[in-house]
Amino acid sequence: MGDFIIKTGDLLKVTIPPPAIVPMLEAPVPLEGSGETVTVNDTPVCLRGDELPDILMEPLPYTAPPFIVPGTGKLTLTLLPDNMTLQTLNGRPILIKGGQFPALFTVETPASQPTPAGPVPDPVIAKPGTAEFITTNETVTAS
Repeated sequence: MGDFIIKTGDLLKVTIPPPAIVPMLEAPVPLEGSGETVTVNDTPVCLRGDELPDILMEPLPYTAPPFIVPGTGKLTLTLLPDNMTLQTLNGRPILIKGGQFPALFTVETPASQPTPAGPVPDPVIAKPGTAEFITTNETVTAS
């Protein structure tokens, strides 16, 4: 069964559960499609590789109370088969809405908790979560 095609302007919503707080992930982030030859309403479609917007590729600040001195981490997404087409455009599948898929926030520089004895680093390096596409396309589907 097909699902709605993801295009430029659609959104990526990432949820990393508390206590982790990643300000850049608080609101959905717009996607930019690289499928210039295939469009939906004159808007480029998103291909595999477009799922992580450039703004989220850099190290992202985070806290995880009681570790309130910010640290940084990187976000990775793992698309599932129901988030992309089997057919490919130039060797890359087209992204489709599908269901939620895994997201992982991996700490690079731990947030820390200030104490009289010195800062205590956040011991949790991997912070798993979920991601999903939000689309305004309600007409064009693919499978």
